[in-house]
Amino acid sequence: MTEVYFYGTGRRKNAIARVFLTPGEGVLQINERPVDTYFGRKTLEVLVRQPFEVTGMLGRFDVRAKVFGGGITGQAGAMRLGIARALIQADPNLRPVLKKAGFLTRDPRMKERRKYGLKKARRAPQFSKR
Repeated sequence: MTEVYFYGTGRRKNAIARVFLTPGEGVLQINERPVDTYFGRKTLEVLVRQPFEVTGMLGRFDVRAKVFGGGITGQAGAMRLGIARALIQADPNLRPVLKKAGFLTRDPRMKERRKYGLKKARRAPQFSKR
């Protein structure tokens, strides 16, 4: 028998999260580790749980996610988007609530590329008169 699951992909900066929701007790696993040991910061845990709190689905789904790329903050943002998209697959009636909270919007901000003649994207070499 196949397992029922809902899938959502989240991206932020260079981080990508593949999120699988299965009906359960609310266990969050990221890269096969519990969410509190993976992130280490309470604020990032709260960020990941926000879609569940807004929709009132806290404790109804188990979350298994594969996250890679970027830093931990970007990964937490990617997780939030992935969970929100998976929740819509589970129940399309949640879309207006998640949309109003801003969880379905992909954050377009990316690191600016380095330009030639500069040290970083905008940082010029030190100027010396002589």
